[in-house]
Amino acid sequence: MISDQQLLTLTQTAVEQAPYADPQSQTLINRCLSGEETAYVALYNMYAGMIYRVVYSMLMNKEDAEEVLQDSFEYAFRRLDHYDAHKSAFKTWLYRIAVSRCRNKRRRKWLPTFSINQMITKQLEDQETTTPAEAVHLNETQQMVWDALQELSPKLRETAVLRYYEGLSFVEIGDILDIPTKTAESRMRLAHKALFNLLEDLVE
Repeated sequence: MISDQQLLTLTQTAVEQAPYADPQSQTLINRCLSGEETAYVALYNMYAGMIYRVVYSMLMNKEDAEEVLQDSFEYAFRRLDHYDAHKSAFKTWLYRIAVSRCRNKRRRKWLPTFSINQMITKQLEDQETTTPAEAVHLNETQQMVWDALQELSPKLRETAVLRYYEGLSFVEIGDILDIPTKTAESRMRLAHKALFNLLEDLVE
């Protein structure tokens, strides 16, 4: 087992040399790689809420989101030694894995496109589900925006979720979705326009 001092040295070196390294995450990653099981739990607890928020927004199904969440972390932990802090932040790396797993899930299981009324009914029947903005606490306007978001195509929804709910830059979104920054900006413009049209109809 690696000593605490050796871990500290490894972390400090990684942070100094890698532009995307986060000290807290890097310490836990190093502990995981040294075989410390509790570090895996700590790393999961640090990022699980964030990843669940994203996958639920994209899949709109509690069971599917939970499955993708676990699948994403299982893959990430198996490939932890492949994470490179010179290329991206750890959360960006996790986002990329989660989005890929969401796409795989959609390919394996056709998720129907609900109408706005159907989506509202579904959420009323599933109040215990934790959504990105805690749907049970949304005001009427926020609920309308959340429902309209689910009407977008998967590509536009991915971009809108990462932008609106996660507050990521277009550079980060492009990195996560493996598209050019300009394409991320273009998709966001299309998503914004589609949401505007949907919400305009709803208001009327």
